Amino acid sequence: MRALVVAHGEAGPVRFAEVDEPVPSTGEALVEIRHIGLNFGELNYVHRWPAGAVHGHDAAGVVVRAASDGSGPPEGTRVALGMTPHAWAERVAVGPASLGAVPEGVDLADAAALGIAGVTAFRVLRKRSLLARNVLVTGASGGVGHFAVQLAALAGARVTALVGSPDRAAGLRGLGADEVLTDLAETGDRFDLVLDTVGGPLVARAWNSLAEGGTIHLVGYSSGQETTFPPGALFGFGEPRSIATYGDMTPTSGELADLLGLMAAGRLSAPVGLRGDWRDVDDAVQALFARKVHGKVVLDVA
Repeated sequence: MRALVVAHGEAGPVRFAEVDEPVPSTGEALVEIRHIGLNFGELNYVHRWPAGAVHGHDAAGVVVRAASDGSGPPEGTRVALGMTPHAWAERVAVGPASLGAVPEGVDLADAAALGIAGVTAFRVLRKRSLLARNVLVTGASGGVGHFAVQLAALAGARVTALVGSPDRAAGLRGLGADEVLTDLAETGDRFDLVLDTVGGPLVARAWNSLAEGGTIHLVGYSSGQETTFPPGALFGFGEPRSIATYGDMTPTSGELADLLGLMAAGRLSAPVGLRGDWRDVDDAVQALFARKVHGKVVLDVA
């Protein structure tokens, strides 16, 4: 079967290859993949995976063979795969802990956009009550950012979306952002929670805008830059502020079910900014790296 595998060097970050058919264990279903969801991190930092390995973590498809031990969804179920290794292939063997059944009315391609981006935003934002709280989402035009703006607004927060340029602000107010900024200097607000996908100097600036008792959750570093705090910046009186890292790779089925339920109810939309054929993956990767995509890239498996 065909798959997208890790390619190091100039040939990268991924290439097509013929790989062995998956052999499911007793607790795994065989899923025929219909759509894959690309993520900036797994493509930009591809050196972290071995060359030749089937790449990717997010996809959606149909169960063509249920797990032989009776666990998981039955044959014919439409499913989303979230944070599932080796997902960018024509067929994948996957356990029920990484699957979410896609309800009627939810486009399978939209379900492929959930995975890393949707689950990350969901897990960070549910860590505290957001009702009437000020929440800042940096890199709000990306996949995680689009989901975070919607989910924070659903939770009752006052949401500020920060983007890199005015052209990347489109649609964010419609998703629930109360304010859309291109520079933190444009506001004097103090934030109870910051979901940061950018890293670099922006983290130090966001720290200065953090309310007492507030937390910055670091979920990405798309800027690739270092963060430096000036002397005394990390000292302060009042309720302690904190910086939290994120790297939760535990099973995702519960969060996928919740997110898919919100999508089925019309309360959450998938931020698909580019849809195409997986044979055009090189063009899609270039568009993602060039910051030309607002939201997620979803490719159809031909």
